[in-house]
Amino acid sequence: MEWLEVSTENCTVQRTLDVVGEKWTLLIVRDAANGVRRFDDFRRHIGLSEAVLSDRLRKLTAAGILGTVPYQEPGSRSRNGYRLTRKGWDLWPVLVALRQWGETYAPDPQGPVLDLRHTECGAPVRVVVECADDHTTLTPKDVTARPGPGARRLA
Repeated sequence: MEWLEVSTENCTVQRTLDVVGEKWTLLIVRDAANGVRRFDDFRRHIGLSEAVLSDRLRKLTAAGILGTVPYQEPGSRSRNGYRLTRKGWDLWPVLVALRQWGETYAPDPQGPVLDLRHTECGAPVRVVVECADDHTTLTPKDVTARPGPGARRLA
C-alpha cells in the first residue's frame, strides 16, 4: 500500500494537531515550560484575549497537558494556576524543534529571544532525529516511511 492509498483519518499528526494545533496553544505551552503559571501572566505575556486564553487553557487541561494548582492571593478569591503535566513536558522537544527551525529560517536580526544551553557544559541545545538502536543522527534520506499497522486503505 502506498502513502496516497492510506486514509489519514487516524493519523497521529492530525490527532496531535487537533489538540495543540490552534493558534496560541503552543505559545501557552511554551510559556508554561518557562515558568508562567497564572492566567493574567499568560494573557499579558502572550497578548491574547481572556476568552481565547480561557478556551485554550480549558482544552489543554482537558487534554491532560496542563494541570491546575489552586492558589490564593491575600484578600482575593481562590484561583487556579497552571503547570505542565508529564504529557505537557513531552511537548518540550517539539517547542525546541520549532525554535531551532525559526532560528534558521525566521531569525530575529538581534538574535534569539531565548538562549537554550546545556546546564552542565554550556553548549547550545538542538533537536535531532536519531536511530533508536545506535543513536546515529538521521536525515530524511536515511529513513524509510511506510504504512504502519494502523494504516487503513483509503475508501
